[in-house]
Amino acid sequence: MSFFGKLLAPRERQAQAWGGEGFWESFGFGGRAKSGMAVTVDRALQVTVVLACLRVIAEGVAQVPFAIHRKRKGEAGGSDVADDHPLHWLLSRRPNPWQTSFEFFEQVVFHTALCGRFIAFKNVVRGQVRELIPFLPNEVQVEQDEFRRLTYRVTSRNGEYAVLSADQVWHVKGPAWDLKDGLQILNLAREAIGLSIAAEESHAVMHANGGQTSGVYSIEGTLNKDQYKTLRDWIATQVTGDNRFRPFVLDRGAKYTPTTMTGVDQQHLEVRRHQVEEICRAFRCAPLMVGYSDKTATYASAEQMFLAHVVHCLAPWYRRLEMSIDVNLLTDAEMRSGLYAKFNPNGLMRGAHKDRADFYRSLFDMGAINPNEIRALEEMNPYDGGDTYRVQLNLTDASKPTPDPVPGASGLQQPAAEPASAPAEE
Repeated sequence: MSFFGKLLAPRERQAQAWGGEGFWESFGFGGRAKSGMAVTVDRALQVTVVLACLRVIAEGVAQVPFAIHRKRKGEAGGSDVADDHPLHWLLSRRPNPWQTSFEFFEQVVFHTALCGRFIAFKNVVRGQVRELIPFLPNEVQVEQDEFRRLTYRVTSRNGEYAVLSADQVWHVKGPAWDLKDGLQILNLAREAIGLSIAAEESHAVMHANGGQTSGVYSIEGTLNKDQYKTLRDWIATQVTGDNRFRPFVLDRGAKYTPTTMTGVDQQHLEVRRHQVEEICRAFRCAPLMVGYSDKTATYASAEQMFLAHVVHCLAPWYRRLEMSIDVNLLTDAEMRSGLYAKFNPNGLMRGAHKDRADFYRSLFDMGAINPNEIRALEEMNPYDGGDTYRVQLNLTDASKPTPDPVPGASGLQQPAAEPASAPAEE
């Protein structure tokens, strides 16, 4: 029997099929929007804007270097990578036997950004976290007692369940209204996502019918059942297959009157563009990052938008995950000893060679970094003498008074002293 087979206790099977209609709604994820569309996790991910927002945030988090750092003792400060700590290798390489670190952090963001939570089981061995096994958001029900203590009821696909305590799981919360769980963008943005689904389906159906609209066929006189069936079948053959877009030939005074709006009348493109902006607002993601921009965008403005995306969208995610790792995966003693989690957003500069070179040059000129440290950041081997920090000679300490000029240092002749006058003769 597997570990989870021992952990989970049998119970009555769920009535609904796993992933079937109404399954996600039964766990509080999604629901039916006013547009009539059922907004679930699966349907939401089929909306390209939702998928693009989740991908650009998840990949922005997963692609940057991650490490557990240890603060240096003494007044100089600084830190070193704690590569001897098990949690460093766990989160930076392989959190579990099925996922890499990149895949793991992608899943963390996908779950948290869309469903408000990411929950993983902590396999602790001798006081150290050795494995992190993720659960799907709908597999866990978060419960809170009168003392505000959290417990987690985990349900497996075969109907078995287990109740885990808070110290047995890693619970990453999105923006939260209470102490129990994070808010679900899937529910809060349900109407925007539902309208996007409805507009896309409506547009698809219109094109499936060849862009033709429905209407009224007026016939003089009264049709019996056989005549009505014959006319209905004849009309059906004229609007399908190779007969689409061909003109009708009607006799007996028959008239055709369109009754529905065209795609232009319904403003399909305008609605779909607006929904891109609406959904991007919910995820706090710039439309430019999902491939949407207007004609006024320039290269200079796009560069600032990319910077704003890192500062206002990705940076809060870095901080959210860093603090969650510190308080949930490190012990109090380890945090007091100087251990902490850190994402390095400088990894986003990997593709910008000129910007990266200017950044290194600025740090080198001010003596904040030495050549070997630059080479290490570029995955290059050190060289002898590269550990020396250098500064420009024409810089001085601003806190000290300017020394008096040395006579003759500037190349100018100093005025000669006047000769002493001879004593006057009596």
